[in-house]
Amino acid sequence: MKEREKCMDVEEFFSSKLRMKIIKLFLQIGELNVSEVARRLGVNYKTIVKHLKVLEEEGILQHKTFGRIHLYRINENVPKTKVLQKLVEVWEHSNK
Repeated sequence: MKEREKCMDVEEFFSSKLRMKIIKLFLQIGELNVSEVARRLGVNYKTIVKHLKVLEEEGILQHKTFGRIHLYRINENVPKTKVLQKLVEVWEHSNK
C-alpha cells in the first residue's frame, strides 16, 4: 500500500453512499473479490475498483492478490475501521 500525502476529509469520505454500502458489505461478509462486490451491489467493476482503492488508501480495507484475483477485507487493526464498525452497528440497531 502506498502512503498518501493527505487523508480524505471525513465529509468527503461519508458523502459516498456506495462507499458506505461497500463497508457494510465487508462488515457482513468478511472477504470478497472485486467481481463479487460489484455483483452483490449491482455496480460496474470499474466503479467498485475506484472505491476499493480509496478505502484501501484510507487504511480501512486491505487486499491480497492470488494471480489475477484480488481479495479485499476489512483492516481491523486501524482505529478508523473500529469506529466505522461501531457506527454501522449502532446505526443499524437503532433502525430496528
